[in-house]
Amino acid sequence: MSAFHLVAGTCCTAAVMLGTTIAGAQNYPTKPIRVYTSEVGGGPDFTIRLLAPELSNRLGQQIVVDSRVAQLSIENTAKAPPDGYTLVLIGAPLWVLPLLRAKLPFDTLRDFIPISLAVNSPSVVVVHPSVPVKSVKELIALAQARPGDISFASGSTGSATFLAGELFKSMAHVNIVGIPYKSSGPALIDLLGGHVQLAFANAGPASGYVKAGRLRALAVTSLQPSALAPGLPTVASSGLPGYEAGSKQGLFAPAGTPAAIVTRLNHEMVEILNLPEIKQRFFNSGVETVGSTPEEFAAKIKSEMARLGKMIREIGIKPD
Repeated sequence: MSAFHLVAGTCCTAAVMLGTTIAGAQNYPTKPIRVYTSEVGGGPDFTIRLLAPELSNRLGQQIVVDSRVAQLSIENTAKAPPDGYTLVLIGAPLWVLPLLRAKLPFDTLRDFIPISLAVNSPSVVVVHPSVPVKSVKELIALAQARPGDISFASGSTGSATFLAGELFKSMAHVNIVGIPYKSSGPALIDLLGGHVQLAFANAGPASGYVKAGRLRALAVTSLQPSALAPGLPTVASSGLPGYEAGSKQGLFAPAGTPAAIVTRLNHEMVEILNLPEIKQRFFNSGVETVGSTPEEFAAKIKSEMARLGKMIREIGIKPD
């Protein structure tokens, strides 16, 4: 049964469970909490290390950050006791890997309870100044007129930049060519040099080059306009209704974690994410804090998996 659904029980059973979870939440936590995340230096690792001190202060226990390869962090959390002492703060690998891999030792919808969407980092559609377009509509028209001539900097399969570019191709019905890069640094260097014409770049690193006139920004990939890219329209409002891309990260617990503990963790996370100093520190790094209810986060994940799964099937990627 999916941990993303509320299940009704008998009144007697519900009363017993409610009493148990309330007692568990009142005593929680009584020891350090381990939070798995991605490799040191990655986005989720940065996020939890910024949040951990405040979360530790509020819970009265140490937050132990355990940085590993994303898939291993996910697997370790799925296998952990559902007692609130093992969590994972992770991004797209949790809901994208199942769309790309035929066999995984975890099920996103069955094995995890979303606690809160923590942060979102939208991308900015940027082109080299030699590309004769000033809007997304003009970019689409140019790509349709010159199929295969425009290339975009892409990360590895399943990465945020890969998904942003492939989703753009699919929704706009254009043939632009993804050129894979191991990291955003070399990708931006090649874009600045004109070796690729287009990128879906993080707003932070790209903004300086846009201000200097070395790149031209066309739109932001969030559904709503973003303060990280002031003055830019969204892709969705510029010719591709419904388009959304970016790097989302959130906190999860193993399925079966008592509801009262999930509620406590959600409350603390949302309050921390709304602290002005926390919001500013993330903003300075090109990231927006979000905060959500568990139900809102669960619905978002389901929506992302449906939307991206459809796109992955359309472009012919088969789970390996």
